[in-house]
Amino acid sequence: MRAPAHTIYRLAAEVERWPELLPHYRWVTLLERNGNRKLVEMAASRDGIPVRWQALQELDPETPVIRFRHVKGVTRGMEVVWKFQERDGGTLVSIYHELNLRWPLIGNVVAERIIGPQFVANIAGKTLRCIKALAEAEGTRA
Repeated sequence: MRAPAHTIYRLAAEVERWPELLPHYRWVTLLERNGNRKLVEMAASRDGIPVRWQALQELDPETPVIRFRHVKGVTRGMEVVWKFQERDGGTLVSIYHELNLRWPLIGNVVAERIIGPQFVANIAGKTLRCIKALAEAEGTRA
């Protein structure tokens, strides 16, 4: 992204604002806050299909890294890590997802063939594209 890491990090960290910034997010409710940790309920749309979950968000602005652990919903147990690396006048932003469903027999198949590629990748891709556009637009106004 052609924007400083601190700008992108701020947009990604402020999950409570995602519904006003990201059109595919229906709502985000802050349930609990303790320093750099938040418990949030998130709801998005995967091309008209409503999805929702609860996640613990841990902010590490010094590194910078943002971690999510899904604690409720179909993706319970999923670990998500956002990493930000400044380079060549911009920032490389990576989102890593690890979803291991503990469903007998079919958990890994469902995670790898349905939930991951059809839902997680879709929503995460839209999130990255929107945050990229917002961060780069902020840079042109500075």
